[in-house]
Amino acid sequence: MTVKTEVKTYQNLINGQWVDAQKQEVEKSINPADYREIVGYVPLSTAEDVDMAVKAAKSAFPHWSKLSGGARGDVLRKAADLMEQRVNDIAETLTREMGKTLAEAKGEVMRAVAILRYYSSEGMRSIGEVIPSNEEGTLLFTSRSPLGVVGLITPWNFPVAIPIWKMAPALIYGNTVVMKPALEATVTAMKVMECLQEAGFPPGVINVVSGSGSKVGNALTEHPDVKAISFTGSNQVGQLIALKALERGAKYQLEMGGKNPVVVTQNADLELAAELTVSGSMKSSGQKCTATSRAIVVKEVYDEFREKVLQKVKGIKVGNGLAADTYMGPVASQNQYHNVLAAIQKGIDEGGHVVWGGKPLDQDEMAYGYFIEPTLIENVDPSMWIAQEEVFGPVLALIKVDSLDEALQVANDVKYGLSASIFTNHLNEVFQYLNEIEAGMIRVNGESSGVELQAPFGGVKASSTQAREQGRAAMEFFTTIKTVTIKA
Repeated sequence: MTVKTEVKTYQNLINGQWVDAQKQEVEKSINPADYREIVGYVPLSTAEDVDMAVKAAKSAFPHWSKLSGGARGDVLRKAADLMEQRVNDIAETLTREMGKTLAEAKGEVMRAVAILRYYSSEGMRSIGEVIPSNEEGTLLFTSRSPLGVVGLITPWNFPVAIPIWKMAPALIYGNTVVMKPALEATVTAMKVMECLQEAGFPPGVINVVSGSGSKVGNALTEHPDVKAISFTGSNQVGQLIALKALERGAKYQLEMGGKNPVVVTQNADLELAAELTVSGSMKSSGQKCTATSRAIVVKEVYDEFREKVLQKVKGIKVGNGLAADTYMGPVASQNQYHNVLAAIQKGIDEGGHVVWGGKPLDQDEMAYGYFIEPTLIENVDPSMWIAQEEVFGPVLALIKVDSLDEALQVANDVKYGLSASIFTNHLNEVFQYLNEIEAGMIRVNGESSGVELQAPFGGVKASSTQAREQGRAAMEFFTTIKTVTIKA
């Protein structure tokens, strides 16, 4: 006999309490590996709920901002400990709700733990500098102050790490927060917020309101008491947020799309290049803003590199992310499933040739999931849609070029500039790449995805507003500078 487990209905966190949305409407969150499974029910909130959360955050700000950095750090450190204790539960929920493999999910949770611990110590570091004054008997220095209430709008592809890498610096520098997680990954976000709430933040310091972007996201962006908005997501939504924030004079930070290239020269270790290109393009089903989307390969090594990549792609095990031998899970939603398949078809229609993959996987245990074959496309001209626009799926375009100069031209000839890699063992090629590539994050002999948590994260051109996240660079966005002059 099968025992049916009751599916939990989650609530918003406002002013230290878990509460229903005002209209008490909910949306089911489903498992993309088996859409018959409901992971949980999450609130569909409105502008009323956002207003309650912002008021709570505004009321909590004076006390929280006056605490010492060390005291605030103690709470972040406790939250890290709680998350680490619950790593298996949070990771399994992440896999069931978003689809990435359990190993990747655990890695993401532990990254969030490390981020919390990093920023827990940030409260004890300097937040200003003494500047020599031209006037005798004068002390001139700078300090930094928190902004107030900040709104955080986070995506579904990293529902643990990205909320934490926004929240942790916002909180340690004395701000209070209202977060809107992506609707598709809200159950995971709520489990993270449970850890933070139990860590002992005073009521109103952390708040989460679940719902659609059109209602909750808009209300948060337009609220007059929200001093700053930090957003990760699509370019289309990011541009709207920027306009609304600019209209009322609020700070905004946008991390958006990428069309990240890997350049492979004739001086590369081709085995390493192939291994990390496949990893960068196919893990998380390509659903990373830093995922490798284009492999730009000089003609002398193109055929050998193509064959190595093809053999590795052929060996990818696709399946439920909870299975230990799965390399690549489903894409995250039905909408994502249709968008990726449409992008592949567009590449074919424009003249691209599918070397491997390109089709849905819907047999046996994958019959009720959003599974797509890992896809390798060649005969791709740099002007084609699939070479210019973000697919956000397990699709890698191969582009053959004559030289490093041409590779750089092709790599830069897109509107994005987030992450980029080069594989070469020649130092002169490395420095040419570093000097000429248009990207915010550059890897040499490494995959395009990821950056260490203590280093700035962000891109150029349409990828970012260039207000960097992570590391000490996050202080620039979440604080404002005060210049102080004291005369004796």
